[in-house]
This record gives sequence, C-alpha cells and structure tokens, in this order.
Amino acid sequence: MIDKLAIANQQLVTSPFSQKKVTTPNEAHQAFSGMLKDAINSVNDAQLKSDEMTVKLAKGENVDLHEVMIAAEKASVTLQTTLEIRNKVIEAYQEVMRMQV
Repeated sequence: MIDKLAIANQQLVTSPFSQKKVTTPNEAHQAFSGMLKDAINSVNDAQLKSDEMTVKLAKGENVDLHEVMIAAEKASVTLQTTLEIRNKVIEAYQEVMRMQV
C-alpha cells in the first residue's frame, strides 16, 4: 500500500515542461476505487495469512511461534490503521456536510 502511495505522489510531481493530463471524473473515480479495493484486499490478505498460521500452530505443524505472532500483529496493525482512516474520512465528510454555503 505504501508503494502505491509513493507511485501516486511521483505522478503528482511533474516537470514544468511536461504536458498536464486532464483527468475526467470517471477516470478519477475508477482510480480511487481501484486503490481502495487494493488496500482493503491487502488488509484481508494479512488477516487470512494470520489465521492460516494460527491454525497451523494449533494443529502442531512446523511453524515458528514468533512468525505467527508477527503475522498476527501485522494483521492487527493494518486493521487498526484501516479503521482509523475510515473514522477520519467519516469525520471529514461530516465536517463538510456541516459547512454552510
């Protein structure tokens, strides 16, 4: 996810000699939707990997405990980050809706 943000930031930085591409609202919608789906899928993948490793550990398969704990913490951190981002987006939306025109 961080790599995708770095790529997006690089695309925003343009030289003064380059032509600026006009993005239509539909293209912007599709790009944002794709980025959001990819981010949610990466959170889901981390959760699934953590669950899989936990099940392997519970079955007594050859899995290191520290790897299971690291995967569980990664999944937890990514989920908490996603929830905080969602909360900030909702808060920003509510603030915009409270603005008087």
